[in-house]
Amino acid sequence: MGQAPSVGIIMGSTSDWETMRHAAETLAELGVTHETKVVSAHRTPQRLYDYATGADGRGLKVIIAGAGGAAHLPGMAASMTHLPVLGVPVESKALKGMDSLLSIVQMPGGIPVGTLAIGKPGAINAGLLAAAILATSDPALAERLKAWRARQTDNVASDPE
Repeated sequence: MGQAPSVGIIMGSTSDWETMRHAAETLAELGVTHETKVVSAHRTPQRLYDYATGADGRGLKVIIAGAGGAAHLPGMAASMTHLPVLGVPVESKALKGMDSLLSIVQMPGGIPVGTLAIGKPGAINAGLLAAAILATSDPALAERLKAWRARQTDNVASDPE
């Protein structure tokens, strides 16, 4: 049997997977165990409640929540767990993700959600931030994260041509 997931990636709908898969791919590249679930704050509130309130007991250490439009999923999850919640605004058609960003970032004092950039860059950074959080107590992961960042640095050209 494999290791229990340490990061939960949740999203409001299956269409959010196109964005949120980048968080999963980043975690996989770093060797971080994770799970992915569709959990809608509006359409499946009981599923959200069960997921968020049971996350710690199932061994999760960080939750990454992606949502578009009204984007209540990250904030509602954060209101039901003491675990760190990282919010990824998914780009919406109507307002290009600004609605999602503002819904996630503008949390009331006392219910923190670490909010990342809109879309793919935010999902990648959510994976990296979740790994960095876990790396504070996992030296092997810290080394993998340092190596990932060194490769990123090495891949930046010094000349434009």
